[in-house]
Amino acid sequence: MRAFDIQRPDTSLRTAIQNKIDNLNKPRGSLGVLEDVAMQICLVQHTLSPELHRPCHLLLAGDHGIENEGVSVSPRVVTWQQMVNFTHGGGGVNMFCRQHGFKLILVDMGVDYDLTAYPAILNRKIARGTQNFIYGPAMSHMQFDQAIETGASLVDDCHKEGCNLLCIGEMGIGNTSPSSIWMSLLGGIPLSECVGTGAGLNAEGLRHKHDVLQRAMASARCETTEEIIRHFGGFEMVGAIGAMLRAAELGMLIIIDGFIMSACVFAASKLYPQVLDYAIFGHCGDESGHRRLLQLMNAQPLLELRLRLGEGTGALCAYPIINSAVRMMNEMNNFKDAKIDKYF
Repeated sequence: MRAFDIQRPDTSLRTAIQNKIDNLNKPRGSLGVLEDVAMQICLVQHTLSPELHRPCHLLLAGDHGIENEGVSVSPRVVTWQQMVNFTHGGGGVNMFCRQHGFKLILVDMGVDYDLTAYPAILNRKIARGTQNFIYGPAMSHMQFDQAIETGASLVDDCHKEGCNLLCIGEMGIGNTSPSSIWMSLLGGIPLSECVGTGAGLNAEGLRHKHDVLQRAMASARCETTEEIIRHFGGFEMVGAIGAMLRAAELGMLIIIDGFIMSACVFAASKLYPQVLDYAIFGHCGDESGHRRLLQLMNAQPLLELRLRLGEGTGALCAYPIINSAVRMMNEMNNFKDAKIDKYF
């Protein structure tokens, strides 16, 4: 795996940023979380006047060998069918990208279907789905490196267009399973607290999913974080890790979506802890274990809307709050200019 040079944000402006926030014509702290978000963005961009430019949304897709074990209520054909639907503008992610002005980039990282007839989907296919990690690693070392590099190169393309704010979504039937295992092994959390119903498993299906994942974990021989990521992850998930690490390296903000993308940034943080300085957590979803996963990262999500759609929709829904934090810094008067007595 390539090395990333991710620097902690320069904090030398922290006092000046706080003074600007406190002198806006409002009671101190009265804009709550907006003030916290503004501080983070100002630190990342090292400025008292932050800006958001050309936001991009990467939607990465891949299939999973573990789906063959019946761990999802949805069949894998849904992965490619939804990707085609996205090309027609009919998905939830399409609607939110249009609403908030994001450029949507559809990427085939490893879908088990030939999507080359759809030019709106970038062909970055590594293989037609990962291997079943019941029997061995989901991907080879070479495939792992390719997924990381692909994610990083996608961010390079966005950055060259002037993008400084990135969302990442996923489409991959079965990908709550590797997310749960990553959470358990990298977070030291019992698997039972990490496994949820995904797209809608019933109680019996949930028990089956837990048993399958428990067997997979027992048979795996992983000693390092990278081995855990490679053994269980999906191509779209490892691609997301590469994208997150490269975005942080470039000083870009990353809005984190639900359970699967939270698992990805958690895994990324085990490789490079400083990536979390660039992450804004969009929402806490409805998947079992998501709240606990966020707690492992001391993350405070902006929204809690009971979403479990994936695609990056929760991150996109949080964008107006982030935009408001930036506008607060640039458009609100301070007490002096507004000719209001500072009363604290």
